[in-house]
Amino acid sequence: MENTQTKYRTGGSFLVEPINEAVVYSREDFTDEHREIYAMVKEFDKETILEKKEDIEKFDKELSLSLIKEMGELGLLGIDIPEEYGGMELDKVTSAIVAEALTYSPSFAVTWSVQTGIGLLPIVWFGTPEQKEKYLPKIATGEIISAYGLTEPTAGSDALAGKTTAVLSDDGKHYILNGEKIFITNGGWADVFIVFAQVDGNKFSAFIVDRDTEGFSTGAEEKKMGMKGSSTTSLIFQNAKVPVKNLLYKVGAGATIAFNVLNIGRFKLGASGVGGSKNGIEAAAKYALERRAFGKPIAQFDAIVKKIADMTVCTFAADSMVYRTIGLLQKEIDDLDKSDPDYYIHVGEAMEKFAIETSMTKVFGSETSQFVVNEGLQIFGGYGFLEEYPMASAYRDNRINQIWEGTNEINRQIITGYMMKKALMEELPIRDAISSIEQFMSNGKLKENDGPLVIECEAIETGKRLALYIFNEALNKFGQDLKHEQQITEMLADIFTDLYTAESTVVRVQKIMKDDNHDHTVTSIAKIFTAEMVLRLLNKSLTSLNGIYGGQMTAPVIDQLRHFQGRMLLTTDIINLKREVAQRIYSQTEYPF
Repeated sequence: MENTQTKYRTGGSFLVEPINEAVVYSREDFTDEHREIYAMVKEFDKETILEKKEDIEKFDKELSLSLIKEMGELGLLGIDIPEEYGGMELDKVTSAIVAEALTYSPSFAVTWSVQTGIGLLPIVWFGTPEQKEKYLPKIATGEIISAYGLTEPTAGSDALAGKTTAVLSDDGKHYILNGEKIFITNGGWADVFIVFAQVDGNKFSAFIVDRDTEGFSTGAEEKKMGMKGSSTTSLIFQNAKVPVKNLLYKVGAGATIAFNVLNIGRFKLGASGVGGSKNGIEAAAKYALERRAFGKPIAQFDAIVKKIADMTVCTFAADSMVYRTIGLLQKEIDDLDKSDPDYYIHVGEAMEKFAIETSMTKVFGSETSQFVVNEGLQIFGGYGFLEEYPMASAYRDNRINQIWEGTNEINRQIITGYMMKKALMEELPIRDAISSIEQFMSNGKLKENDGPLVIECEAIETGKRLALYIFNEALNKFGQDLKHEQQITEMLADIFTDLYTAESTVVRVQKIMKDDNHDHTVTSIAKIFTAEMVLRLLNKSLTSLNGIYGGQMTAPVIDQLRHFQGRMLLTTDIINLKREVAQRIYSQTEYPF
């Protein structure tokens, strides 16, 4: 993927690299194989999963597991498994494509996601050859089901504070585990579990635990708000005897294993959010065209037009930033030496390198899908509240996406926290970029011509400098204690995410516009998202600076903020552009981009 090269090859580089040098991987870069896989999964999802969705949601275990085996027969459980262990080891784009396409039954999708992600990758990346040989071929076929046990009653977001213990037995043959894990997806169905425990009280480590392990059991199925067709239980360890050979990688490597694997879960969740959002747009648009009020389809009412357009703009933007992120990850993986014995260790390191971006995709993707189903339900009105219509279950199922794989609050702290680390460790030239803000602000326009989306590019570039300015002011005021100022760090994370998403959208659209036959609506989408991003950014900037200065901003700071505002505000006719976007959706009655 030559087109995902960046100068600094690390997360957060978008903040210091010029937009006119950014090259964004997007779905327009999919290979024929990517498109074939996407079409195959969409067909399977529509013809097989959707048809059986009602039974899946009634918690039909045998049905769900039989469908998992069908996906195994299609090769869709082995995307990330090496060929020598029964998989296909395809790229991360393919992993995201399947997650995006498999959306009609979120309950089934999450069963598949754990089976192919967090329940599998620790063995792929960190397992011994013997561990891989024992488990991976059977996971690839669906013969055995996998799960991942990290969360505890007193350790959710603070995962490393887990109290489950692992003590080496007197004969040195077993680790004796005691403790409890909760909220474990696939818990009641799984045959093998990735479990984290403290060795010697403070060495966070990972183990492979078989269901038939002496002293191990699972709790009752949880009664959940949504995802009712999936299994969620606790895991109980009462002097559970886990063979020493089932230790993953080495003692004390649990944090590395847990968090590197979660990074993949995050971008797949973002991709899933994109797929669910597209379904929501299609359902809402079709209903709006059919439902009549006051003598005409409700699709003609401007308030509904705005909703359809807003749903579409956010989804297109999420799509753009999700696949940009995956392109960055895949480029990093492609450049690794696969003959290196530590190849998979380096794959995990590549994931961590772009932890900022994977957290962004999780936050923005999950919040976009929730926004879409919320607006979609409102378009359906009272019918949206009824279970026989699609929005009720979508609303319930989507809500969990902002909680698991790290809550969105935690992921916002990760975004700003890693930016702080990269600034303080000088992994990125953030301080150099800060020192050149005045020069940039006095240089006038980015370009002299009136090329496509040039004013949007300038607004984004100016927005980056504003973000750097606020970031610097916060660091100067609080230093490393900034991490404790969570309201400010959350706003910084939102600012970074908005800029990354806007840049991803605009650069993608510029690429699309090179095709003479392109859909002109995408230009309107880029203009809308950027214009509204600017308004959000200015609002959060003012709020952040007032928080930093305790409401006592000096005249120079106020003048600087006004200077940024003057260079960023766009005279975009958002209202009429949204009408154009909605009409494009109505003309297709589906998501066309």
